[in-house]
Amino acid sequence: MTLAGDYLETTRDVYRRAALEPQQGLCCTTNPVWQLPGLTIPAKMLAMNYGCGSTVHPRDLAGSPSILYVGVGGGMEVLQFAYFSRRSGAVIGLDVVDEMLTACRDNLAEAETVNPWFRRDFVDLRKGDALNLPLADGSVDIAAQNCLFNIFHDDELKRALAEMYRVLKPRGKLLLSDPVCDATIPAKLRSDERLRALCLTGALPLADYVRRLTDIGFGTIEVRARRPYRVLSPQHYGTDRLIVVESVEICGIKDPMPNDGPCVFTGRTAIYHGAGESFDDRRGHVLMQNQPVAVCDKTANALAALGRRDIYISASTWHYDGGGCC
Repeated sequence: MTLAGDYLETTRDVYRRAALEPQQGLCCTTNPVWQLPGLTIPAKMLAMNYGCGSTVHPRDLAGSPSILYVGVGGGMEVLQFAYFSRRSGAVIGLDVVDEMLTACRDNLAEAETVNPWFRRDFVDLRKGDALNLPLADGSVDIAAQNCLFNIFHDDELKRALAEMYRVLKPRGKLLLSDPVCDATIPAKLRSDERLRALCLTGALPLADYVRRLTDIGFGTIEVRARRPYRVLSPQHYGTDRLIVVESVEICGIKDPMPNDGPCVFTGRTAIYHGAGESFDDRRGHVLMQNQPVAVCDKTANALAALGRRDIYISASTWHYDGGGCC
């Protein structure tokens, strides 16, 4: 990240210290870790898991894709990505903090001793800036970040998302895990540099985050998971009420933008239960009798507008794992 403001220097200092003295749960909750056959994660690497969810989803990783991971931390997710792309330089790990890169290299060296399949040259660690990625246009299949972009203020966030979009190939995927908050976080907390660096007060509303992705050009958005993350309580943060912060896992796909707007999947389902064998909405969607179909919000709203009593449409579950209408 370019040090465009004092808050980014504070962030850099927080993670410099976190690299030198790992602090489990420093900024993010400790989440269950993928248990994959033959994958052993060193204890120090696990302790340095400074993420609020996961960006590693096996269904995205068929065919040994090229992967960019921004903000390497202790290296756990670059190791997990390398599990699926076992070739030299397949995973590019980027960080601006020298001490974090050193810690990641050390952790990957240990990972090599306990994972017979892993070679350190699977991961290409580089010093680099999330706001000016040192990669060519359209050069990677997957770009990922975990609990980093919420630290940025508006201008930096827009630039970071645009940079990820730029380096992705057509149909490439941006995998994000970040805190979100639909309540208003008091300005005093949002401007606290350390709290922002600790991923506590920079969270956007989910709808705002999704809009920023579609404004950049991502034609398909998948909200894959949403769960409670932290609370900002009056006792500890001086708020006037309890504020719940959630973590969200999102995939933005570099599809062409549909003429009628982006397809945003939030875990909604449509089920036709009428008299016939199927229902055809004449817009490319055929619902078979009593068979659930995952639908994007756009399709769900269009079906609801028909006013039919023989089509059930669920609310958003905030869990989507593919197979949708678009």
